Amino acid sequence: MRYAFIQDHREAFPVGLMCQVLEVGTSGFYAWLQRPESLRSRKNRQFLVESKAVHQRSRQTYGSPRVHADLKANGHTCGKHRVARLMRTHRIVSQHRRKFKATTNSKHTHPVAPNLLNRQFAVAALNRW
Repeated sequence: MRYAFIQDHREAFPVGLMCQVLEVGTSGFYAWLQRPESLRSRKNRQFLVESKAVHQRSRQTYGSPRVHADLKANGHTCGKHRVARLMRTHRIVSQHRRKFKATTNSKHTHPVAPNLLNRQFAVAALNRW
């Protein structure tokens, strides 16, 4: 994380100063730049791309258990906790269907409010009171 931060802000600040502030060695940073990406991070990136695709195909309704099941059905070997962690860190969440709530109850025996103003809405002709 520190090395990635230094790499992202190389143009704005000197590398030596950032390494000193973040308490890492400059030689370690430059060695990190030359080091190839690890197998685990490559697999994580691949699983993330696949998980996003499955999530989009499901109209964003699948959570990590269903995404994991879909990945497993497509021949990918990964654990359910790994998929859940990747989805959580990248804020991929399922959309929940809202529960239906009836707001009007027309079938009741309660008294209806009286017409206190006694307004008459039926008129004989247009623009006539």
